[in-house]
Amino acid sequence: MGQGQPTAVPEPKYWHLRTVLLRTIDAEFSTGQVIPNERELSARFGVARATLRQALDQLEMEGRLVRRRGIGTLIAAPRVGIPVATPVGGPGESGPGAVSGLTWRTVDCVSAPASARLAAALGIPEGETVHTVRRLRLVQGQIMATESLHVPESAVPHLPAVPHVVGGAAEQDRAKSVLRQLERLGADGQSRSVELGVAEAEEAALLERPPGTPVLVVTTQYAAADRLVALAVSTYRADTCRLTFGETGKVEVTPVRAGAVRSAS
Repeated sequence: MGQGQPTAVPEPKYWHLRTVLLRTIDAEFSTGQVIPNERELSARFGVARATLRQALDQLEMEGRLVRRRGIGTLIAAPRVGIPVATPVGGPGESGPGAVSGLTWRTVDCVSAPASARLAAALGIPEGETVHTVRRLRLVQGQIMATESLHVPESAVPHLPAVPHVVGGAAEQDRAKSVLRQLERLGADGQSRSVELGVAEAEEAALLERPPGTPVLVVTTQYAAADRLVALAVSTYRADTCRLTFGETGKVEVTPVRAGAVRSAS
């Protein structure tokens, strides 16, 4: 087969309409405004309702529009910068440099033998007990991310005895003890990776989004005294967050404000 010019792929109708809608948003609407309904937009742009819905769905997935039952479809508010590199243990993030409106909510804390894969990631023997604290990251009350913080038992050997009961106060107490000991160790992020993924069923439920929703997965290794003491896997909603890499090397997540969506740029 000879080498010729690559074949141009026709632009889907809904994608062209998406571009037209973004230009219209920039020219005619401002933050927080409700755009016309589907019937009006379909008539204005001379497209089928199915094509229009595809374009609107795409913009919603990108975090440019949001649908509110009983209200309509809204234009985004400006994004609020939030650093990914937060103290590993701070449940309330109330110390110096804390971001306004940033809170953590603990989901559960489970202690179990490490699988081969987790053991390799933590640099511990397979089967060693690992405490996994799952929590939600909220900004101004809106869920932005889930986090699974894996801590080997050898890193926090002095946890108080807590009844092994699933859920309830006992689990919350165990989570607080794990986070408190990590703070005392002075654990700090040593390496961080970011990749694009999709939310599986369990993550999607925690994020209050459908399975398959685009997510940004941030994996952070924490070290103290020249040893790895924790591994955090944070899953951010890609429809409401973007990552910014500054000159300092810090990564920032900028979520859309609760109740609105970012305007097109």
